[in-house]
Amino acid sequence: MVAPAVVMWLWPKVWPQWGLMWAIASSIYGGCKWLTFRRTPIATASARRQMAYLLAWPGMDAAAFLNPSHSNSTEQPRIAEWLSATLKLAIGVVLLRDVCGTFDDMPPFIVAWSGMIGLMLTLHFGLFQLLSCFWRANGIDARPLMNQPIISTSLAELWGRRWNIAFRDLTHRFLFQPLTRRFGPRLGTWFGFAISGVIHDIVMSLPAGGGYGQPTLYFVMQAAGLMIERSRIGRRLGLGHGLRGWLFTMLVLIGPSRLLLHQPFLERIIVPFVIAVRSL
Repeated sequence: MVAPAVVMWLWPKVWPQWGLMWAIASSIYGGCKWLTFRRTPIATASARRQMAYLLAWPGMDAAAFLNPSHSNSTEQPRIAEWLSATLKLAIGVVLLRDVCGTFDDMPPFIVAWSGMIGLMLTLHFGLFQLLSCFWRANGIDARPLMNQPIISTSLAELWGRRWNIAFRDLTHRFLFQPLTRRFGPRLGTWFGFAISGVIHDIVMSLPAGGGYGQPTLYFVMQAAGLMIERSRIGRRLGLGHGLRGWLFTMLVLIGPSRLLLHQPFLERIIVPFVIAVRSL
């Protein structure tokens, strides 16, 4: 909580706002990473593995990564997984470096969305996937952070097992479980998604200087969709499985996405960031 405030206070106004976004995100990530490390004492973990967890793996499941006993049960990555991650990384880099800069008169909206897709492919689906392959090939339990989210047939499956597992592990342990014990599973779910939205607002809306509250509203809508999915009517309509579940999941996920990736963020953060990447 303190680190992002210090970053915003010390950040010079003449420096780019996209840099402020990365600085805020890094400060939150670093604090959360240290929290998971300090709350997971594993005496048998070597100093080398502890440093690897802190500096060379973006996941938040310290118990799995640091536990040497998981080595024998770790699923080895297949060649297809290595190739798929490498291809996604290459496509992401091409989108960031080349496609966005092919046409100088390309509308900012197209540049922003191309940049966002390129960034996701480069990091979450590319580099992070390759890191998962590397650590698992070396006998360390480092689950992929993106587990084919496109095939999710329910919001519960998407947010619980397939999308950004690092954030899920963190929020489930330090938000959802404590909130559920205090308020019950229903209110715990609402509070958990709302707090996740506030975190995204801090990272995205504050540096952009606009769009305040929209990411929070987006995550509240995800909680609402989850409640509908789990309701009696939702179960009767089959919104939690099969083709109907997939369509409902994509509708709730993509439909209000302009709230999460709002215009100030795209135009004031992502477009300047893409321009800076092109100049490298």
